[in-house]
Amino acid sequence: MTSVELDPVIHAQARLRVVVALSTLREGDRLSFPSLKDLLEMTAGNLSVHLSKLEEAGYVEITKTHKGRTPVTYVALTRRGRAAFEDYKAAVRALLDSAGGTA
Repeated sequence: MTSVELDPVIHAQARLRVVVALSTLREGDRLSFPSLKDLLEMTAGNLSVHLSKLEEAGYVEITKTHKGRTPVTYVALTRRGRAAFEDYKAAVRALLDSAGGTA
C-alpha cells in the first residue's frame, strides 16, 4: 500500500464539509456566514472555530463588511484553498486506488 498524506487541515470532517461547500462556488464568489452555517447545519461557534483553522492555513478568506447598518461576514475559498482541495482529492483517489487489490 502506498503512503498517501491527507492534508490534516482539510481532513477533519467539519472542515472538509466547509471546503467542499465553498469549492462549489466559482472562483471569486463568496457565501455569507449565516448561509454557510445553515447549509452545513452547524452552530455558529463550531463553524467559527473551523473557519479560523482554515483561515490560518490560508485556505479561506473571511471578509467582514456592512450591508446598510448590518454587519455581514462573507467566506470564500482562496486559490491556495482550491489548490489544497484538489491535492486532497487526488490523495484520496490515490489512497483508494492503492487499496484496490486488498480485501
